[in-house]
Amino acid sequence: MLRNSITKLCVEDHKNRADLLTPWLANKTLQTFQTWIQSAALRVVVAERDGAIVGVGMASSAGEIMLNYVAPDRRFLGISSAILAALEQSLINEGQTEFHLMSTQTARGFYAGRGYSDAGPPVLDDGMISYPMEKSIRSGGQA
Repeated sequence: MLRNSITKLCVEDHKNRADLLTPWLANKTLQTFQTWIQSAALRVVVAERDGAIVGVGMASSAGEIMLNYVAPDRRFLGISSAILAALEQSLINEGQTEFHLMSTQTARGFYAGRGYSDAGPPVLDDGMISYPMEKSIRSGGQA
């Protein structure tokens, strides 16, 4: 699901170029995912519908949103929003008040619509442009 989401939904970023897509997918393996789930420093959220995994998100205990992907055929159903909200709430429960991420061009509007703002100039990362973004939470857990 994760690899399929990147391949099909992030074309604006990788432009179907193997030299951009291959490095992006390199660590998106079952073995790596199992390592992420077992890490005490990472929070992983999986969305399921009708017995199938339809979304996945991950954040570090330091407040970095590291993954938020949805199955291509389940896009625009609120799954990514629910994953992001669950990750943020988990971090809030641990005392985090600052969230940060590196957004793709594809996801930049999504994050902006959920309270994230630009946190610096775009960065070239593995041949693609990434956008640093951040969000602060006021006391009481409100953005």
